[in-house]
Amino acid sequence: MKRSDIMIAQERTAEVLKLSGIVLTDSEIRNIEVAGFGLNQLGVQGLELITYVNTDRYCAKELVLFPRQTCPEHLHPPVGSDPGKMETFRCRSGSVLLYVEGEAASTLKAIIPAGSEAYYTVFHEIELHPGEQYTIEPGIKHWFQAGDLGAVVSEFSSTSRDEYDIFTDPRIERIPVIEEDK
Repeated sequence: MKRSDIMIAQERTAEVLKLSGIVLTDSEIRNIEVAGFGLNQLGVQGLELITYVNTDRYCAKELVLFPRQTCPEHLHPPVGSDPGKMETFRCRSGSVLLYVEGEAASTLKAIIPAGSEAYYTVFHEIELHPGEQYTIEPGIKHWFQAGDLGAVVSEFSSTSRDEYDIFTDPRIERIPVIEEDK
């Protein structure tokens, strides 16, 4: 992903958060993570986030999804003696469609990204609106997509070790590769 594309996404993310009443410092804005997952389709499969704190005990983040943007299917595996990340998503604005293991919805409200259909395998649907939350246990496959207006989701979790996340799609690169603009 090009540095200029990252900067545009960071500015857009900061504006979305500001409109949701979430104020970031200049330093936090510069450190917004833009996760394109190496798929070169940020607007379809991607995620923007700011990590407030991540210690060996707990983690707090804001996740921003642009309209219909999808965070691909993944799970948080055990790491050493740790059972894996447990996370609670609390919707702050917009809406988010969360899919986890369990009985599949008869009709999906989400739009599975074209060309990636084989990598989405769990379809138990939970729709979160502002003020609603859901907790995902460690080791549970999940993916999520913003509604038509996008979404801001606060994530509260045990320690985040993103580099250990297991994605269903083998093409995904969790740690971004940044290309300098020429």
